Amino acid sequence: MKKFIFTAVAALATLSLSAQTQVIAHRGFHAQEGSDKNTISSLLNAQKLGVYGSECDISMSADDSLMVVHGSRHPDRRIPAPHRVHVTKDVYKDIRAISCKGGNIVPTLREYLEQTKKYPGTKLVIEIKNHKEDTPERQKFFTKKIVEMVAEFGLEKQVDYIAFSRIVCDELVKLAPNNEIAYLNGELTPAECKQLGYTGIDYSVKVLRAHPEWIKQAHDLGMKVNVWTVNKPEDMQYFIDLGVDFITTDDPLQTIELIKKSQKKSGKKAKRAKK
Repeated sequence: MKKFIFTAVAALATLSLSAQTQVIAHRGFHAQEGSDKNTISSLLNAQKLGVYGSECDISMSADDSLMVVHGSRHPDRRIPAPHRVHVTKDVYKDIRAISCKGGNIVPTLREYLEQTKKYPGTKLVIEIKNHKEDTPERQKFFTKKIVEMVAEFGLEKQVDYIAFSRIVCDELVKLAPNNEIAYLNGELTPAECKQLGYTGIDYSVKVLRAHPEWIKQAHDLGMKVNVWTVNKPEDMQYFIDLGVDFITTDDPLQTIELIKKSQKKSGKKAKRAKK
């Protein structure tokens, strides 16, 4: 009987280690000299670091170009015109003409996918942005274009999708049913997301701090859990201890270090359980 109990405990410890939290670099690993968020540079840095995934934001310009850029304003609202563009109202050449702070250009999705293909061990986590100017019809239009371009590169298995828009997520369920699709907004329970056909929840620190029970609920439903954007060590450790699948962070190095320390502690506990 004792042998059975020790074997069961050891098996659970092994399972815990194999289901270790993984890291997603938020807008790539940009905390490096000469890098910028959402650029080929930050994507390459994340790939070299060997994290699970590199997250990026895809918006569509006025001339239907798929651009890797976060907000509707580039670079941001603090920069006065004419040194700023409105991504959904301006065209490719005008967006491309304005460099990021570190001197990197705004990439296209096509360029991002070309770089993604060079490192098959790193997932590209595509957030499909919806801005207030984007009608439901336009959201469906650019979601379809993104999925088609991913398929053109043969990267279906290397891409995960996330979005705040239920319109986008619902389209992804239809167009990319074999991909991981996680909802970002935070008001739906795991059960509601599961019913809609989403494969995971991808909620903010604030939401999952308020609803830590959703982590277990999602796992019990066979869903993945990601938390964003986790930059404080105490938050990193909190969610590592709760066993989230992924942590999206601007500080992947520190997150990796905390995961390793937690893994060592789990390993020591497993050894003690065997004795």
